[in-house]
Amino acid sequence: IFKFLGAISVDLGQDRIKPYLPTILTPLYRELNSNYAEQDPTLKNLSQEIIELLKKLVGLEAFSLAFSSVQKQANQKRTMRKKQRALQTVANPDIAARRKLKRHKNKAETRKRKIESLRPMYKAKRHRSHALKDLAMVE
Repeated sequence: IFKFLGAISVDLGQDRIKPYLPTILTPLYRELNSNYAEQDPTLKNLSQEIIELLKKLVGLEAFSLAFSSVQKQANQKRTMRKKQRALQTVANPDIAARRKLKRHKNKAETRKRKIESLRPMYKAKRHRSHALKDLAMVE
């Protein structure tokens, strides 16, 4: 997709690409700012190359305006999601409690996995699932 975006931008040229610049920059910006553990470095390099190509193609001023608008939009979305999550904890405390329990359980499992990787002789106690017990409603 990134190669396609780069090819289209070169094909359209300087004047015809300007209206589509924010649309093209959105996935590139998202890839550059992502901090996933399993991130592909080739994608990050490719997005950086395409951004440099766009910078040369449209000029620094037009590129900067479009890039700042994409950044601003991404930050607004991020803050809206945070607000929604905060409101949901107040509006639906049972869902928030379930999410919190799940997060704590995942954290404990991660800790056990880390300990096992550091000390292979040590085996952490794992939660055994008892199918009928898990299906029962706990009050």
